Amino acid sequence: MMTKKHITLYTDGSAIGNPGPGGYGVILRYGEQRRELSGGFRLTTNNRMEIRAAIEGLRALKEPCAVTLYSDSQYLVNAINQGWVKRWQAQGWMRTKKEPALNVDLWLELLPLLEKHTVTFVWVRGHADNPDNERCDLLARQAATQSNLPPDTGYEGPRSSVQ
Repeated sequence: MMTKKHITLYTDGSAIGNPGPGGYGVILRYGEQRRELSGGFRLTTNNRMEIRAAIEGLRALKEPCAVTLYSDSQYLVNAINQGWVKRWQAQGWMRTKKEPALNVDLWLELLPLLEKHTVTFVWVRGHADNPDNERCDLLARQAATQSNLPPDTGYEGPRSSVQ
């Protein structure tokens, strides 16, 4: 059996005003190779951009890989590592009997990527002199300030439990 390539993935999301214009930043590392990705939306939330960063980073991989994903989002890391997303999904995308889960559209994009790749989520403290985390933060903030940003249709569209 061939071993999977190991990819180091740093991600960050940002929303100015939260909600407001938002962006994500991604750094992919494989050996000496390095690739940066970023993008933005005209109206979104910080949590949505944190999830979007993970999606876009994993989506950029051309084959199944072993990935260590670093994020300063406790929401993202805990939702995966503590099984919150799987529980919400099993409960019909409800956090509690009366409270719907948020960002369902993005979790539905992320879950198949987590089946394709072997991903370990690691929380890192934001703004703590981690160069790759700081760079992702800058990419995300720059993306959020671009002109003519597209809509985050999952956020701006029908507001059925996706915020």
